[in-house]
Amino acid sequence: MTQASSPVAPDDQSTPERHDLQAGGVSAAGSIVMAVAGSAPAYSIAATTATLVGVAGLGAPAALLWCGIPMLGIAWAFLYLGRADVNAGAAYSWVARALHPALGFLSGWALVISATIFMVAGALPAGAMTVSLFDPSQAENVPLITGVGAIWFVIMAACVYFGVNITARAQWIMSTIEVGILVVFAALALFRAATTSHDGPNFSWDWLGFSHLTGPGIFVGAALIAAFYYWGWDVSSNLNEETTDGHKSAGAAGLIGVGIVFVLFEIFTIATLIMLSQEQIEANSANILSVLGDVIWPGLGGKILIIAVALSTIATLETTLIQVTRSLFAMGRDHTIPRAFGRVHPRWKTPTFATIVILLVSLLLFIGSNFLGSVGDIMENAILSIGLQIAFYYTLAGVAVVVAYRRVLFHSVKNFLLIGLWPASGAVFMGWAFFASIPSNEPIVNWLGIGLIVLGVVPLVLFYRKAKVYYSRRPLELPAELDKKAPVDVDLRSPEQVETLPDPNTQVIKTLEEE
Repeated sequence: MTQASSPVAPDDQSTPERHDLQAGGVSAAGSIVMAVAGSAPAYSIAATTATLVGVAGLGAPAALLWCGIPMLGIAWAFLYLGRADVNAGAAYSWVARALHPALGFLSGWALVISATIFMVAGALPAGAMTVSLFDPSQAENVPLITGVGAIWFVIMAACVYFGVNITARAQWIMSTIEVGILVVFAALALFRAATTSHDGPNFSWDWLGFSHLTGPGIFVGAALIAAFYYWGWDVSSNLNEETTDGHKSAGAAGLIGVGIVFVLFEIFTIATLIMLSQEQIEANSANILSVLGDVIWPGLGGKILIIAVALSTIATLETTLIQVTRSLFAMGRDHTIPRAFGRVHPRWKTPTFATIVILLVSLLLFIGSNFLGSVGDIMENAILSIGLQIAFYYTLAGVAVVVAYRRVLFHSVKNFLLIGLWPASGAVFMGWAFFASIPSNEPIVNWLGIGLIVLGVVPLVLFYRKAKVYYSRRPLELPAELDKKAPVDVDLRSPEQVETLPDPNTQVIKTLEEE
């Protein structure tokens, strides 16, 4: 079966000018780097460990494990959905074609909203880590931290604006240093935990079970926080149009990325519980990785890990910008939002208007965050509300792959496990976490998390008539190697005709793209 990317604008809205992203701008290896950077291991550990431990206690490693397994199911869903449809909108396109266009739009909207909120949640630690390196006494100075974070954000926005090649190179540099530092400290942490005295309890295998997650609301709260840990790996799917062999390598990169960050998250969470006391964890919630670094490598370790966190935070700002701008680009291209979002820079081949709009909106949010309280308060509310939005669109993606591939699920054990059972389990888990957390959340968390998703109904209604192609039902076409009922691409040309007649399969692709 011929594989085609999602359709372009309706005939009555097409223009002579083509707005395409830069194909082949990201290598397969670069896509893996993007997936790891998207999850931001150092940042996630620094920003979220104290919150997770505060909710789950010694059950924190179990929360990461039992959320990591269904998260891998969602990663499998993204892999197979990406093989059927190469689209920068990712879940925005896949859910629309497999389930319903309205659900697809809300999936994309949830990602845009969560990523925009994260601009505050991500830029604040970037500013905090930078300030801590030069003047630790200003660690709670929100205006200063906000200003420094805004400067970093503008720099990352410039990298995203000036082409995916620059973006990929910047990620290679920052993420290689960050992950290298984390691997070294992970090894040191395991060694010191096994050979030296420490302020926390000795490791027990029951930390990976459910015995510490049995209190009212503990597991569901921990699950949402753990979802925030992992979130971001799917940036590789938003880059599939710009990735070499993107229909395969983009999804595989997400799967590998989840595996890498899972190992790092578990090691550092366990090391934190062993090496630090509960009082130390609570007192240093905004600086937990630095304190752990000083314990692991006295005198120098804390500063090295601050550098890792700063690099991680800056890197994930960049990947989040990629996710939100590519999602907005796909929406603009389909006319589900103003078509200006679907235009790219003629030279850099990046979503010009989308990048500028997100930059301005985020800077306004930075300024507004000064009136919301301390850095810790802002972070906690942002993390939980983002967790709701993540659970929402991951749930729909997990359901979408099962529906899209339903005809081939029982063709093999592999199909049943990797396309059916595992993604479905991930969808059930994420859906349960979404609904079960609502009663126990603070009102501000539900207003941000759910209210902003519902707000997506406004552009859906306003642009419904303009987005004729998107809101028509266009089922996903499965990869030929998995769909035995699909017509096989057969080249019927004779050897002599090969020189003079076009490949009929190529002609089909061209026709689809031109419609």
